[in-house]
Amino acid sequence: MKKTTATSGAKSDPKWRLIRQDDAEAGKATFPELFFDLVFVFALIQLSHTLAENFGSTALVEAAILILALWWLWVHITWLTNLLNTEAGPVRLFLFFMMFTGVLLAIALPKAFEGHGLVFALIYSGMQLVRSLFALYVFKGVDHENSLTFSRMGLWLAFSSIFWLAGGMSSTLEWQLGFWAVAIGIEYAGPLVKYYFPGFKTGKNERLHLSGEHLAERCALFVIICLGETILTTGRTATDHMNSSLTFVVFCSAFASTVLMWWIYFHHGQEKVSEKAEGTAEPEKIAQNLFNYGHLPIVAGIILTAVGEDFSLSHSHEDSTLREALAIVGGPMLFLAGNIGVKIASSFVRPISHFVGIAVLAVLLFLPGMPLYILQIASASILLLVAVWEYVALRKHSPSVS
Repeated sequence: MKKTTATSGAKSDPKWRLIRQDDAEAGKATFPELFFDLVFVFALIQLSHTLAENFGSTALVEAAILILALWWLWVHITWLTNLLNTEAGPVRLFLFFMMFTGVLLAIALPKAFEGHGLVFALIYSGMQLVRSLFALYVFKGVDHENSLTFSRMGLWLAFSSIFWLAGGMSSTLEWQLGFWAVAIGIEYAGPLVKYYFPGFKTGKNERLHLSGEHLAERCALFVIICLGETILTTGRTATDHMNSSLTFVVFCSAFASTVLMWWIYFHHGQEKVSEKAEGTAEPEKIAQNLFNYGHLPIVAGIILTAVGEDFSLSHSHEDSTLREALAIVGGPMLFLAGNIGVKIASSFVRPISHFVGIAVLAVLLFLPGMPLYILQIASASILLLVAVWEYVALRKHSPSVS
């Protein structure tokens, strides 16, 4: 797959070595990229802890904004590293800078709606704009089409940063939520309209020359990060509350939920996603449908599940309210819904097991007063049902599937 469209004489430009070349390893994630991803382990742990400790009346809206922001930041940086040679010194320095600022962002995250909103907004907007400026530096005079795209992308992010900063300076939570919701909406709408900006010219047949194989691997690794964060959060909470045999049972159930999520995503489904991404003639379109938007509910579902497992471990005997049920049951529902979209887009197969699983989970969501430990065990049991059902269905359809 062609990675760039070089302008005349561009290959003599020293910046050409900063661009990922078309070779056998072009679609593989590199060690600097994996090192960068470690920052998001910390950020996701911060997010899970924050939600578990302060799951108030506006918690779901706050959680949605923070999850959308973290995911979009990671996606934007991944899009850029997809095009760059991460073994080159300047690109590595760029990633290290993003790591440092990412840690600062994660530190500000727990108080993003309680006094540190402006700090969070400044760091987040700064990271997005620095990423765009670095892309312009790399592609200016080397790849005209990518340069035009990232120019317009930078303008969109500059516009959204106005709302991030306005929200950070707001005196009330309602205004902050409103401004930040607008900012997120602007950023997510950008790719849908190819970052159209009035008065800013668009190149003929302009598109980013992305590697679908690389994006598939990077998203799979991010899912692994989220699942790993769930195990870390569950283990930490279990350590603090391992004072009865019931806690051990709930811990086993929570651990099983994480393993079953791994199975549902990686057994057969992720393989099809990778094949679709690698073989497509429209990598940018596939990147949007399968990765930018398609993986979002999967990631959000895993994070919300981690919060639910925290509830079920720390308050096992308490009766559930809609608050706890939205995390314990809503997390797996989001996860399964995301898998439905990704699997249909990649293989055109409608996983009936996933639809049934969501339906049964939805019933649990509206059964008030159920003890949290029973709700957790029931949720894990439904995930087990989905995983076994899909495995058996795949075996019947294709005996070669193991």
